[in-house]
Amino acid sequence: MHPERIKPGPGQESVWDYPRPPVIEPVSHRLLVIFGGEVIADTRKAYKYMETSHPPTYYFPPSDVKAAFLVPNPKVTICEYKGGARYYDVRVGDRVAEAAVWYYPTPKPGFEPIADYLAFYPQKMDECAVDGEKVDSQGGSFYGGWVTSNVVGPFKGGPGTTGW
Repeated sequence: MHPERIKPGPGQESVWDYPRPPVIEPVSHRLLVIFGGEVIADTRKAYKYMETSHPPTYYFPPSDVKAAFLVPNPKVTICEYKGGARYYDVRVGDRVAEAAVWYYPTPKPGFEPIADYLAFYPQKMDECAVDGEKVDSQGGSFYGGWVTSNVVGPFKGGPGTTGW
């Protein structure tokens, strides 16, 4: 059983209106990722991943991510919808954010557009922003949703939400 949906205000979306199975859509919002004083990623050509009870996750085209700061990480996970994910650490000087970026080299049907696109855990970066608004991270350590003022929950990921 999940808690009651928060009614969205003007210009807001409820994550409880997002579908399951999830969907992706292209977005032109300016998305920014900063770590160690460096802009790691900056794009207006991302995909927004939307799944019931989760704040959106954004997938950046590889061409808009500075690959020099990415170091392969051996971690592998499986998403029932998207398939097998691979990971990168982000390294700037002596600072390292382990397994802070993930991608799907061969996503499952329906998610082919995000093949090799990169998603960032906002809780592992110094700052992530959507159209200039600094995001909060989705609760817990497993999910990588980006919480902004235009999305309402409640959100899966924090304590007591495992069964949602």
